[in-house]
Amino acid sequence: MKALITGVSGQDGSHLADLLLEKGYEVHGLIRRSSTTNTQRIDHIINKIQLHLGDMTDSESLHRIIREIKPDEVYNLAAQSMVRDSFDVASYTADVDALGVLRILEAIMDTEEDIRFYQAGTSEMFGAVLEIPQTENTPFNPQSPYAISKTFGHYITKHYRDSYGLFACNGILFNHEGPRRGDKFVTQKIVKGLVAIKRGLQDKLYLGNLDSRRDWGLAADYIRAMYLMLQQDTPDDFVIATGETHTIREFLDEAARLLGMDWTEHVKVDSKLFRPSEVDMLLGCADKAKSILNWQPEVKFKQLVKIMVDAELNR
Repeated sequence: MKALITGVSGQDGSHLADLLLEKGYEVHGLIRRSSTTNTQRIDHIINKIQLHLGDMTDSESLHRIIREIKPDEVYNLAAQSMVRDSFDVASYTADVDALGVLRILEAIMDTEEDIRFYQAGTSEMFGAVLEIPQTENTPFNPQSPYAISKTFGHYITKHYRDSYGLFACNGILFNHEGPRRGDKFVTQKIVKGLVAIKRGLQDKLYLGNLDSRRDWGLAADYIRAMYLMLQQDTPDDFVIATGETHTIREFLDEAARLLGMDWTEHVKVDSKLFRPSEVDMLLGCADKAKSILNWQPEVKFKQLVKIMVDAELNR
């Protein structure tokens, strides 16, 4: 089996590459040309996978790579994934996260090969939620250029499945974290900031809305669900979540408790870090994934925080 992973150097892409290698796949990854290397998450497997230069904004490179590889599976994990940044770079976010999905679907169709496709959706598509908890049938109500772009990606994937018979699945993944999470994401920002404060390397940590509630799971757990979606007889869409919701304040509490700290002495709320339109609460119901994929999260909230704190202390 051959798989192409876009966004292979990111948190999810690196975990997925690990999993597919364990299962005996020939793994290919799409990376962007850059003047600096950004492969630290895949350096441990760099000699076991094949990397290809390309870009989600460049149709020609996507067509060329898919024609050359002829993969059995394509996992589209590439994205401009910072929600707050998407307000400032809205057109770029749409070009990558929305039109990029269309470009890769067209590239797959043009090969006329039997290729299975996974599209990485997000709980941010639910936005200002219209029901609690959110399931595969909950209407989307996106509140950011990122979420709107991902919603387009979701529906264009469904369109190619329904109209052209492509084996295409949408994973609606709720927040998933871990030691490979980028530094700008709030969970990693909290963990790295508190550890640095504890060690006397910095004094203050600036955060935005501490009352936002999220359904947080472990990234390595959620990758298994992506793989399982493409192993089914029939393509479908699945919510992947833990079924628990916690505030950012609770994440702070737990991380500080593990470090023996009082975070209130060091954390400051900065209004500049608030989004123009906030998403107050996300809570997923993964019953469909549990029933059909036989998937369920192995790691819940407190264990997730401990994994991240321990990893940062060790680092």
